[in-house]
Amino acid sequence: MDNCEHVLLVDDEAIVRQSTGQWLKICGFMVDSYASAEQALTMIDDSFSGVVITDVRMPGMDGLQFMRAILQKVPGLPVILLTAHGDVDMAISSMRDGAYDFIEKPFVPDRLVETVHRACEKRRLVLENQQLQHILASQSGIDTKIIGISPVIQRLKRELLKLAEQDTNVIVYGETGTGKELVAQCLHEYSHRKTNNFVPINCGAIPESLIESELFGHEAGAFTSAAKKRIGKFEYSDKGTLFLDEIESMPQNLQIKLLRAFQEGVIERLGSNNPISVDLRVIAAAKVDLREDDNFRQDLFYRLNISQLHISPLRERLEDVPLLFNHYLKIMAVDHDKRQRTLSANDLSTLTSYHWPGNVRELKNFAIRYSLDPDLSVADILLSAEGMSATEPRPFRDVSLATQVANFEAQVIKESLSRFQGSIKDTMEQLDLPRRTLNQKMIRYGISRTDFKE
Repeated sequence: MDNCEHVLLVDDEAIVRQSTGQWLKICGFMVDSYASAEQALTMIDDSFSGVVITDVRMPGMDGLQFMRAILQKVPGLPVILLTAHGDVDMAISSMRDGAYDFIEKPFVPDRLVETVHRACEKRRLVLENQQLQHILASQSGIDTKIIGISPVIQRLKRELLKLAEQDTNVIVYGETGTGKELVAQCLHEYSHRKTNNFVPINCGAIPESLIESELFGHEAGAFTSAAKKRIGKFEYSDKGTLFLDEIESMPQNLQIKLLRAFQEGVIERLGSNNPISVDLRVIAAAKVDLREDDNFRQDLFYRLNISQLHISPLRERLEDVPLLFNHYLKIMAVDHDKRQRTLSANDLSTLTSYHWPGNVRELKNFAIRYSLDPDLSVADILLSAEGMSATEPRPFRDVSLATQVANFEAQVIKESLSRFQGSIKDTMEQLDLPRRTLNQKMIRYGISRTDFKE
């Protein structure tokens, strides 16, 4: 059994403790029962991996006081409140104070079990998030640069460290946004060339008319706008590393000059006949297989293809997503001198349900938005991503039907309350819901009618 399927049940009525506890045990939960909040509170600390169910009306410390004491000791611990005396205002107030859910007695046993399962899942995700934070805090070396715990990323790190020592040319393959330049930087930083320059150039971002000058430099007067001598990227990366990103976009006439420079270790600036020797390592990056690219010279390919590294897209290593997201949240918190925002259980679930077409670059941008706007959830950011429309399929994988239905249901209730300016009666009539059912749903989703009154 998962250690998050642990329930701490508190109720001063023995018959309730016994009947509720037996039902939860039948449903597969491990249950510890207590007659008083004071007694149960001593059993809760940061290591507690389960959830709490407590009655509200109890002698001594009542359920609301108990909940506040729990959340002070263990912020975010799911607490489910039970009461026969509750009302909507108390329920909404308790939800805002941190209660996970609020269930009125007598309750439907299946609903309680469903709620406890959801609470356990939330607790599991929170504990995983804490573990990821610990991993980030304890990282060193290359683990602080290439973030991930998936098997494919662990293998990439091992291969990278081996290649860094070999001083050979390398082709790095990966989709847009996977971090090819970061891998190239690591190859440089863990090599004997690390004290010299790492020089990146995006072959697809420089106009064809300028790229030769960017690579090889020019003498003053070599062409109309060449007012003074300029050292090119090859010469500037002497004794260091030259990184050629998107090399597949390199014009074919320049591919010949690249090949000669790589073979002979010699370049000439534009407008000069003087050869300049260069000693450099070349790392090229491409989105496509250069062997299969008809526009890429095969002799240049073989000159570069001494070694290869392949970076998996983010959708193939979703276990790395929460760790990466937390990494960027930490950076944002430090950069802006603010407290790091904590991912909710729903945020974590959403992160690992998205297919990340823009890979790590897209994830980083979303983490920045999430960090800067505390009112945005991850789902809000993803569903407002550029290019999406209401008619397009949502870019989520394996999001449970229950989660999608709950989100839709909450939105419908909010829209109805907004339309009728908080009128419960009109909302009941429009949605064809009994008052008790509407109240329960408003409590579950933390919706208050006062938020919609003008």
